[in-house]
Amino acid sequence: GLSVAPFKAQNMSNNSHVTLTGGEIGRAQAAQAEAARCEPTVDMNPILLKPSSDTGSQVIVRGKPIGQQQASMYYRELKKPDSHLRIAVKKSLDALKATHDVVVLEGSTFQMR
Repeated sequence: GLSVAPFKAQNMSNNSHVTLTGGEIGRAQAAQAEAARCEPTVDMNPILLKPSSDTGSQVIVRGKPIGQQQASMYYRELKKPDSHLRIAVKKSLDALKATHDVVVLEGSTFQMR
């Protein structure tokens, strides 16, 4: 059979799962990995936003918390073509593509202006 992996570049959730390597990802991506019969990894959800207020979140990148950030600052960083956030997403997607036959992408509902 084919090796399948889920992928969601950015997820906002307070429900998380700790991978075998100790990284944190969204619970939904862990459940999707289980359904695909593969081990959940931080590459399946490279950016996890855990809301901490109406306007801010704890930002977790590739499984590791990098701090609290206001939404306006987060989206300003995300818009930059050379953003460390974009680089992390590309690195994770490339890693999954290299190790799985199929990567199922789930979208997000934010707009980049």
